[in-house]
Amino acid sequence: MLKSMTGYGRGEAGACGRKFTVELKSVNHRFCEVMIRLPRVMSPLEDRIRRVIQKRISRGRVDGYISIEETEQKTQQVKVDKNLAVAYYKAMKELESLLPITGQIELRDIINLPNVLVLEEPAEDLEEWWPAVEEAVNEALDKLVQMRAAEGEQLEADLKKRMEKIRRCNDEIRKRAPEVVEDYRKRLNQRLAHWKGEGMLDENRMAAEVAIFAERANITEETVRLNSHLNQMAKCLQSEEPVGRKLDFLVQEMNREINTIGSKGNDLEISKLVVNVKSEIEKIREQVQNIE
Repeated sequence: MLKSMTGYGRGEAGACGRKFTVELKSVNHRFCEVMIRLPRVMSPLEDRIRRVIQKRISRGRVDGYISIEETEQKTQQVKVDKNLAVAYYKAMKELESLLPITGQIELRDIINLPNVLVLEEPAEDLEEWWPAVEEAVNEALDKLVQMRAAEGEQLEADLKKRMEKIRRCNDEIRKRAPEVVEDYRKRLNQRLAHWKGEGMLDENRMAAEVAIFAERANITEETVRLNSHLNQMAKCLQSEEPVGRKLDFLVQEMNREINTIGSKGNDLEISKLVVNVKSEIEKIREQVQNIE
């Protein structure tokens, strides 16, 4: 089954009074590249998230976006900086002895000073978060892979249709090839007919010319290889493994064979068929660029 490299998936899961939302988007890429954007507090989990994605995606660029939503009110703690409070008090007493100012130093005077009382967030345990984060990532991956598979089915149907067109053209080229040599023989006979009356025609030379042309115009090997590449491509379409790179290689080989056929064919009908095959190969090449 073919899979496209283009897709989107979204997953959610909750734990520890938080909801984790994961969005994954994938596009074409020669290799597997995973880029993740997530809150700073979750940075220690980035490598784990990347490994989960890479286990199921073998090719394509995947952009991941992870967000946290508080679903329960957090309990904040008040922290007292005792050393700072004592330092403030001593400084005040020192100023009291230096300046002609009277008054008492009260607790609220020190409490209101900067950083004496600080609201402190409770410590986060990322290990408690991880099961929910992993669940959300896998849910997003399920949907991403499902979309890639659905698009892969459409790509497969299109490739099969174009491969069949190439196969039919190749069959016509193979049937036409012997006629090319015979047409050349006829043209050569007509061209040299006027030499007969003058006794200048060498029958052996003419036979040799036809043989040389037949050898140069022989495209049997190329048509057989082109058909073989089509058979290999058909097997790839049935594989459960990622085959994008292999298909890309086969397309290059098919293009090489049809170019050789075009240069050796030396025939108008074959040239027309070659143009049709090249057009289909180019369309296949464009589609293959999106296959995992």
